[in-house]
Amino acid sequence: MTTTSFSRRALMRAFAATTVAAAPVMANATGLLRGAGDIRRLNMYNGRAGESLNMIYWIDGEYIAPALEEINYFMRDWRNDQVMTIDPRTIDIMTAAHNLLETTEPFTLLSGYRSPETNAMLRARSSGVARNSRHMVGEAADLQLQSRSVNQMFSAARSCNAGGVGRYSSSNFVHMDCGPVRTWGG
Repeated sequence: MTTTSFSRRALMRAFAATTVAAAPVMANATGLLRGAGDIRRLNMYNGRAGESLNMIYWIDGEYIAPALEEINYFMRDWRNDQVMTIDPRTIDIMTAAHNLLETTEPFTLLSGYRSPETNAMLRARSSGVARNSRHMVGEAADLQLQSRSVNQMFSAARSCNAGGVGRYSSSNFVHMDCGPVRTWGG
């Protein structure tokens, strides 16, 4: 595990931060949070694992490696505890969408990484699971919020213009990924 040193100023900003103000202005994932200040924070709850995560993962233009490792573990396949590296672009998309929704409620993570075995099992049960799902390569998350509708979440993620956004109204969640820009669902 690598350690990253931060300036005293960067650490003080991190501890003083209570919110991150995002202004997605770029069509690509790397520019997604430009104008967001010096800090990015991810706030999620995983009901299946009974875990919460509320952490700063980016300061002064750099991702924090230990924070990304925690996010990787948090978004693991909870059925078999397999961990995959989650693409930071997906994390940025989730963060930007969350900030646009102007809520302090954490996202509820329904599905992050899925092992090929888990994806095959879910695919056998549902026609809505892709054979080559981006979940299997750490590029997707299925999320919900109690305080916002699926349409509100979908609109926020779509406005980022930085990946795939799927609306699953009947199941009450939104899919976000860092693949090509596209939308689906009703």
